Amino acid sequence: MRTMTVPLLLLVSLLAVGCQDKGPAEKAGEKIDDVATDVGNAVEDACEDVKESANANDTDC
Repeated sequence: MRTMTVPLLLLVSLLAVGCQDKGPAEKAGEKIDDVATDVGNAVEDACEDVKESANANDTDC
């Protein structure tokens, strides 16, 4: 019984620590991801606008 108790307590402890609030590095990483996604979308939109104004057959970028 004791051999199962220690690993189980360690697992529960790790899960509890993993559920805490996000740290500053994780928050910064998420902001970077959001900005990168927004920039990518803006570039794609601009590319599609240019292709549409040039009457291109394929307007997907």
